[in-house]
Order: sequence, then structure tokens, then C-alpha cells
Amino acid sequence: ERNQMPKATVVDMTGKKVGEVELSEAVFGIEPNQTVVHDVVKNHLANCRQGTQSALTRAEVSGGGRKPWRQKGTGHARQGSTRAPQWTHGGIVFAPKPRDYSYTLNKKVKRLALKSALSAKAQEGNVIVVDGLGMDEIKTKTFQGFLNAVQSKKAVVVTECPKVVKSARNIPGVVTTTAKILSVYDIVNAKRLVIDKAALAIIEEVFA
Repeated sequence: ERNQMPKATVVDMTGKKVGEVELSEAVFGIEPNQTVVHDVVKNHLANCRQGTQSALTRAEVSGGGRKPWRQKGTGHARQGSTRAPQWTHGGIVFAPKPRDYSYTLNKKVKRLALKSALSAKAQEGNVIVVDGLGMDEIKTKTFQGFLNAVQSKKAVVVTECPKVVKSARNIPGVVTTTAKILSVYDIVNAKRLVIDKAALAIIEEVFA
């Protein structure tokens, strides 16, 4: 059993450390369930698939209505159509058709995966809480400077501030989201989790 409460570093907008905050045991302090996290990530990727792949079967390729040569006596193998799969310009044997790859997972599974992903980040010490995450103007350079200060090249930034969202949207590897729609895939994919203090309160309230 781990005995200490999960903690996160608190920084200000200059990236200077201003303290520590204790994180909710129920959300950031559980034993991560890797299997469930894997299931949810796999589900996310499956749901992203377009499923528009398509090819023609022998029934759908135009032509090939006539028997190419008579059944017997030519010395050739018997053939019924020039659109059979072994012919050039023939159909595809089990041709792929458009289909839907998406499927749903249970809510409890998704919830456990999210808590597992958050707890794993907390254990690694990769959760950074920002006291008053906000900006006066939309400026990518300013926000990039902040991320550099907290060493967060590949990060998920959780905030409600539209100016921060717009400042971060052009930075490769950085994803912004709000507290209520956290994605397990994004969290697993990122190195750091950068959370606004106000958003942290919402996360702990909603998911505890």
C-alpha cells in the first residue's frame, strides 16, 4: 500500500514553483489498471477509423459477361468470365466494403481508465497545477515560454480560458481540453498534465 497522498507541484504563469497541492486520493491515487487503459485507448483509435475502404468484387466489375472460350477442347483451363479474381482486371476476392469500426465501452470502464491515467501521471510526478492559468492576450510565444519554463513539450493543458486555448492550438504536441471532457488517449499520449487550479477542483469533484 502506498501511504503518502498524491501531490502535484504548483507553479505560477512564469513557471516558478509556488508550492505543492495534495491531490484527491480517489482520482489521482488509485492503482493504475493498465488493461482498462489499453482497452479505452484501443476503443478511441477504433472509433477514429473512417471505415471508407472499398473495392469491387467479381460481381461488381464491369464486363466479363461472356465465356472467354468454350468449355472443352482448347487445352486451356476452363474459364467462365474474364472478371474472375485470377484474371487481370478481375474482381477482388473478399473485397473490403465501407463499415463502421466504432463500438461502445461501459461507463465504469471509461471512468476507471481515466482515473488510472491520471493516477499514473501523478505517480510519475508529471502533474503540474497552475495557480491562475490565464492570459491577457492571445500569444503563442508567451504560452510556449510558459511551457518551456515548466518543461512540458508534449502536454495536455486543462483550462477554461479561451485565450490560453487559442495561444496553444498552434503548438505541436500540445492539446488543450476542459475539465469535464478529459480524454484518456490524450493523457496517455502526453508527457505532462498541466492543470489550472480551478479545473483541478472540477476534475476532483466530477470524477471522485
